[in-house]
Amino acid sequence: MALLEIFDGKLEKIRLQKLLFLFCQRQTKAEYDFIPYKYGCYSYSATADLTTMVQKGFLADDNYGLSKIDKISYLKSIKEDDKKYLFEIKKLYGTLDGNALMRHTYINYPYFAINSVKAKELLSTDDFKKVNSTKPTSDKTILYTIGYEGISLEEYLNRLIKNNVQVLVDVRKNPLSMKYGFSKSLLKRFCESIGIQYVHFPEVGIASDQRQELNCQEDYDKLFKVYKTNNLITTTQTQSAIFDTLKSNKRIALTCFESNICQCHRKPLAEAIASLPGFNFELKHI
Repeated sequence: MALLEIFDGKLEKIRLQKLLFLFCQRQTKAEYDFIPYKYGCYSYSATADLTTMVQKGFLADDNYGLSKIDKISYLKSIKEDDKKYLFEIKKLYGTLDGNALMRHTYINYPYFAINSVKAKELLSTDDFKKVNSTKPTSDKTILYTIGYEGISLEEYLNRLIKNNVQVLVDVRKNPLSMKYGFSKSLLKRFCESIGIQYVHFPEVGIASDQRQELNCQEDYDKLFKVYKTNNLITTTQTQSAIFDTLKSNKRIALTCFESNICQCHRKPLAEAIASLPGFNFELKHI
């Protein structure tokens, strides 16, 4: 809101994303993370916040872009460092249009241009080569696992992109989350928007009522002992299907919530898949 305020209350959506990105690069702890999207750096989380502010009447969304319609001065309430960064952004980039801002961010942050539909048009041959050089290209077959606890949606997606993951395999029993972006329908949409296939195998998950009173590692170890006995023995067909997905797509990631791999069932599940006949690939937790 303060960013909009110093730009006379109005910004086109592409300019807003790029200016917000440049602001966040100056922060010690960025307010938002970004992914490489079709017009470069983009934050789903920031967009969700902006949409909420439109719904609540703080902003207007029209053909021009987003307009601040409340009368509150947010510049007065933000940190002094952030205020300084905002005015730096205005001074350095305030006159640049959307294309110029895209070009600037593509040149200085080439990773964020790897999925851009405008990069080739906006960049010189050498700068476009730099963008292509940041694209992950490894096709070594690897079974990854990833948890989303403690990280933003964008950081999570960036880990998938940077490891060239082709398929995200959701192994939660109930793929719902209070954390933005991680319930099944949204996660599927966000993955597919960056070229990652999403599949869900609920049968290899653990029911929520079994996950109560997990206070120490010993509690988790007991849970996973039961999981190996009661679930992994009876879901070998699903494990084989996941293995087939790996063989077909080379780089897939099993996903659940916990950041600590030793406190998540995706570890024994991944190890069970790795023990199947013919598995001679790397297993990696990211």
